[in-house]
Amino acid sequence: MHKDVIVIGAGISGIAAGYHLKKKCSNKTFSILEARNNIGGTWDLFKYPGIRSDSDMHTLGYRFKPWISKKSIADGPSILKYLDDTVKDYDLKKNILFNHKVLNANWNSKKSYWSLIVEANGKSKEITCNFLFLCGGYFSYSKPHMPTFKDQENFRGDVIHPQFWNSEIDYKNKRVIVIGSGATAVTLAPEIAKETKHVVMLQRSPTYVVSWPSEDKINLFLRKILPLKISYFLVRWKNILYQSYTYFVAKKFPKKLKEQLIQRIKNELGNNYDVEKHFTPSYMPWDQRICLVPDSDLFKAIKSGQLSIQTDIIDKFESDGIILKSGKKIEADLIVTATGIELNALNDINVSIDNNKVNPNERLTYKGMMLSGVPNFALSFGYVNASWTLRTDLTCEYVCRLIKLMDKKNVLSCTPIDDLEAYGNDKLIDFTSGYIKRGLKMMPKQGNKSPWKNYQNYIKDIFAVRFMSIDDTNLKFHNSKD
Repeated sequence: MHKDVIVIGAGISGIAAGYHLKKKCSNKTFSILEARNNIGGTWDLFKYPGIRSDSDMHTLGYRFKPWISKKSIADGPSILKYLDDTVKDYDLKKNILFNHKVLNANWNSKKSYWSLIVEANGKSKEITCNFLFLCGGYFSYSKPHMPTFKDQENFRGDVIHPQFWNSEIDYKNKRVIVIGSGATAVTLAPEIAKETKHVVMLQRSPTYVVSWPSEDKINLFLRKILPLKISYFLVRWKNILYQSYTYFVAKKFPKKLKEQLIQRIKNELGNNYDVEKHFTPSYMPWDQRICLVPDSDLFKAIKSGQLSIQTDIIDKFESDGIILKSGKKIEADLIVTATGIELNALNDINVSIDNNKVNPNERLTYKGMMLSGVPNFALSFGYVNASWTLRTDLTCEYVCRLIKLMDKKNVLSCTPIDDLEAYGNDKLIDFTSGYIKRGLKMMPKQGNKSPWKNYQNYIKDIFAVRFMSIDDTNLKFHNSKD
């Protein structure tokens, strides 16, 4: 089988790619290869209680499809339905091939196409394409971060990572420890606390946590007086500008913002709660993602006594709980290790050029979307300081513009140059989160100047992708169709 474009992954990014290709490159054939048996990516993978968005749905939703629910912070099933509706609305199901896992992708320079080795329903087959677009996310679906703790095998209850949660896990009326302080922990812990005997959120160090209403009052008001598309546009831009502003403040006045965030938590929990110990990180805001707490659910669970926070280091496991370095013991019947994800590179695909392996860590990202020296290749990687989908939509627009530019130039391939002057020691993502630090060695690098540098700035990227010329000296067009 041969297609003009192959998209990897049928999650948020892959579905966006399908929409844009169908609308803007209608003369091109394409397929979306999905390794699993359903759409949705992250939102189909995670099944743990309380799974929800950690961004508002006016920016996590697509620019081209308004989010119509009243809740701006949405649960996983609602997001999955939104994605399913998108696929139906734009007739993309026929373009998706399920249970198609790409193992290898080799660029053939002589023939100017990609040759993919795909495991399809248990059998191996070859698929070729002119352009390869990776939209399979940034973390491993099969291998989360699962550190081994001393004497873990002695614990007589179940130890489960949220990535492997299933409906058979029984937590009702049990003592539960949730290890972690990130988005998964602050989502899952207050949700299961409603039905457990007690939940302890055990963290090595605190994370910034901010309460946010699940329903946007401005959105609800505008929907009463304006057409849906207009109100969606206005609320989307309100949130985009607010995200940009808070990130700017975090970088310009980090200490001031830190004081404000901590004061908000003190207002939630009162003066008698040890906010300094349990909710005051050692790093500055937006050195890691700030965790969103809808309608103060985490703080309400703490104040009700259903949930408590312990900030300490694990010494060892025992048959009925965990011993901390301080000597304190936390008893448990179930332990949930919300210890994070593992980054993957190039969607876990072995990418090569003329059978020479591509090491992404030796390549620079071009506009955060392509790799230096790799022809007809793009990857979708969202923002870390804003909603993933904002960047996804722009990347799809850029890929479509590039494909049309190649047609206009009557060439078969396009490659970002290997700009030796752009090389620096800059990491791809300027974050201190554990999963980022662990995975950077396998990720592409960014350069020391444009267009090899990632600015994490949606407004700047809009102009670069949507309005400015994409035909520049850093792109090499070659192999004429004639």
